[in-house]
Amino acid sequence: MNQPAQPWPAMSVAQAHALLTAPGTPFEMDEVDIRGVKTRVWKNAPPSLRELLAFGRAHGDKTFLVYEDDRATFETFTRAALAIADALTKQGVTKGDRVALIMRNLPEWPAIFFGATIVGAIVTPLNAWWTGPELEYGLVDSGSKVAFVDAERLERIAEHLVNCPDLKTVIVSRYDDELPNPIVKRLEDVIGKVNDWGKLPAGEMPDGPLGPEDDATILYTSGTTGRPKGALGTHRNMLSNIFASASAAARNFLRRGETVPAPDPSLPQRSTLLSVPFFHATGCFAIMSPSLFAGAKIVMMRKWDPELAMQLIEREKINSAGGVPTIAWQLIEHPNRAKYDLSSLEAVSYGGAPSAPELVRKIVETFPKSLPGNGWGMTETSATCTVHSAEDYEHRPDSCGPAVATCDLKVMTPDGTKELGPNEVGELWARGPNIVKGYWNKPEATAQTFVDGWVRTGDLARVDEEGFCFIIDRAKDMLIRGGENIYCIEVENVLYEHPAVMDAALVAVPHKTLGEEPGAVVHLKPGMHTTEDELRAFVAGKLAAFKVPVKVVFWPETLPRNANGKILKTELKKIFQS
Repeated sequence: MNQPAQPWPAMSVAQAHALLTAPGTPFEMDEVDIRGVKTRVWKNAPPSLRELLAFGRAHGDKTFLVYEDDRATFETFTRAALAIADALTKQGVTKGDRVALIMRNLPEWPAIFFGATIVGAIVTPLNAWWTGPELEYGLVDSGSKVAFVDAERLERIAEHLVNCPDLKTVIVSRYDDELPNPIVKRLEDVIGKVNDWGKLPAGEMPDGPLGPEDDATILYTSGTTGRPKGALGTHRNMLSNIFASASAAARNFLRRGETVPAPDPSLPQRSTLLSVPFFHATGCFAIMSPSLFAGAKIVMMRKWDPELAMQLIEREKINSAGGVPTIAWQLIEHPNRAKYDLSSLEAVSYGGAPSAPELVRKIVETFPKSLPGNGWGMTETSATCTVHSAEDYEHRPDSCGPAVATCDLKVMTPDGTKELGPNEVGELWARGPNIVKGYWNKPEATAQTFVDGWVRTGDLARVDEEGFCFIIDRAKDMLIRGGENIYCIEVENVLYEHPAVMDAALVAVPHKTLGEEPGAVVHLKPGMHTTEDELRAFVAGKLAAFKVPVKVVFWPETLPRNANGKILKTELKKIFQS
């Protein structure tokens, strides 16, 4: 018999968090000192990625990773990770050494990541879409000692290896040609092919001290100076995501007046269709780690294709899909959607790009069993900082949700001297166990961005009386194309390098599924001539493809500026709105 509907909500977010995190509960919190700041942490989170790997191994013969015809169980994946750890130790990699990871989403990616982190190395995942010069910058800036690459990335960095003095070894996967350089080795010589990982020895976990505040990752985030900055994250930063997402899911039950269900091992295995890169905080921190912890399956695709995605959802009984709004829209609007059984879908969630409130309604309408969800985070918050799903999202479709229980948000005046009240717009600051240590080898940028445990996000936002956050705009000059940050100055600097360009500005062009795309407005030097195609090709030769302007408009005079000489981008955006 159906229970009578509860009034919504049955309790406040604060009350739900208090119940969820009470002493003796799975989501119990503790307070510890992190770099001189008292911080709430998840008491039951694994202390390091070494313990997480051991925990994940207990899921045994369940399938963990699926890619085309490759399948790895939790046990075979762990054997591969331990074999990589052993090989790195024999090569002299020790705690604090940087190990770069540059490849598309493959089963080898998580095995390499854990193999390196469990020996205490700092894994540096570089953007697989970067060009050769961009990858060279990441390798040199991080001082990586070893780099793991796939065949495509090896071709891209081969001519740049001579400029990477710290790099001693490059290990390539899935490369059939002759090795181009004596420092390049084959990954298959260490772990074989994915479907043969079960033949590897059981392996032993490395020893040596490894704790929550030890360095674990460097993830690069583009900066307003045009040069990417490496966000230095700890084991605790990454592992906080496991309990952040799970506690937010539990919060939904309490908000609707229901008891949080106990884990039921007899239920079918959970599964996620991974459509965001592992090299992003979302893929690495918010999907890979919680999946390993929970015994969930991750299904990968070589390249996003909505029809293939629907085939995989049907075949692999996918429960969760999404990543960026683009993906949700394409699934909803695909003409062949009715051909596939998508009834297993229970969550279509996304972040990393602006999304229309209309999308929430469409998801509920199209996938009745599926709860829409989004959230807010950034590389500096190690992914999850707010989570917004289920009825909360339906009631506030323009919000990114409240902070998770261990995190705090506040809105400050632009000069950072005064905290603003509910619904006042200012710069969003965030605090919690997920905030990274700072920027790799950039003390000035670190001091400007990280203040007494808080990160100044650069986002303009308001937070309502109940703690729900609404992102209003970005204080930093950037746009987000399908989840990829594009810092305008980086593209503008390249445009200025073209001999014909006198003045240049990059602005956001609205796009229904990608959220935004880059558009350029340029003014040419007297007597000079170039074309839109030529300028786009010029940028493509220096920057990753997603940063290339989709449209270039020629302006007959110097670009409009305010009294301080700053280009009036609000005026230029109007050009692309017709």
